Amino acid sequence: MALDFEGVEKRMAEINSAIDAAETMEELDGLKEELGQLNLRMAKIMMESRKADMAAVSGGAGIPFFPVGEPHKIEVRNTKAYIDAYAEYIKTGRDIECRSLLTENVDGGTVPVPDFVYDIIKTAWDNNEIMSLVEKVELKGNLKVNFEISGTDAVIHTEGSGAVTEEELNEGIITLVPAYIKKWKSFSDEVMSLRGEAFVRYIYDEIAYRIMKKMADTLIGLIAALPQTATATSVSANIVKAAPEVGTVAAALGQLSDEATNPTIVMNKQTWAVFKAAQYANGFNVDPFEGFDVHFNNSLPAYGSASEDDVYAIVGDFRQGAIANFPNGQAIEYTFDQLTRKKEDLVEVLGKVYVAVAPVADKAFTLVTKPATI
Repeated sequence: MALDFEGVEKRMAEINSAIDAAETMEELDGLKEELGQLNLRMAKIMMESRKADMAAVSGGAGIPFFPVGEPHKIEVRNTKAYIDAYAEYIKTGRDIECRSLLTENVDGGTVPVPDFVYDIIKTAWDNNEIMSLVEKVELKGNLKVNFEISGTDAVIHTEGSGAVTEEELNEGIITLVPAYIKKWKSFSDEVMSLRGEAFVRYIYDEIAYRIMKKMADTLIGLIAALPQTATATSVSANIVKAAPEVGTVAAALGQLSDEATNPTIVMNKQTWAVFKAAQYANGFNVDPFEGFDVHFNNSLPAYGSASEDDVYAIVGDFRQGAIANFPNGQAIEYTFDQLTRKKEDLVEVLGKVYVAVAPVADKAFTLVTKPATI
């Protein structure tokens, strides 16, 4: 135990040679016992050396080092090799290659998704002209939202006068009950022949687009069906019955509540063309949309094909007037079925999102309906 580092190394080399030449078990056991003692001595020497180095640095020894910057770290999930392996996993269901590329143990767990897939979902939100306007929350279970049906105004209280009258407030409650919006599709040989990111992007883009569209169409349908008088469980919307002409949007804007501060207009593209025709007929002197943005949703009927009293346009504040609640988060869940149609070389992909969406503010929307045809 008095040997220094070099002495320990020398004696270890001697023992290793002696072990190979040992002739009896007693001799071999003795050599192994001494080797164990030498390992303990080596550990003690290294520990003492480390302590001495730390004490020296604390006393000011050494040369200051200022790193210029951390080397760029590439996440394995975002490398081309992993994305290619992930694409093949989607096609075949075999995840061995994906898992072999990961540095962390994920055996038996979910195969990690490349980051660009999350970007696809975000882009789908941003590109949907309706859902990009709606307030989104992530609250577990059913969401209850209070809304005001009617209430008395505030009053001016003059010093010395009697107490002010308590506000009379009549409220309703909207209950948002989440459900799954699902979309599945089988992908053809041509799509299956795509490789890597191109394949993954094509599948996720298509499914995400369809789910977002269904969500937007559902909200538009709920708004179009609003009653003119609020109830304990439903907000209301005023109606303007007029053709697509100059002044129609202005009349609809005038029916909104004071809280609807950022209105937008939603209609079928064919209806937009009729409004533009009215503008052209007026010699371009006025804007039939009053300077507000127009968003298209063809779940509303075109004016030309609508019947009397059909809602063909909606004017309102979607940020203030509607909510989408995602109890499980906004990410779309994907399930890949490689077996059902494997003989056809097809993969069935199911996308789903758990959501509740509804109008939640009274008079935040005005419904524009078709008048009787003359």
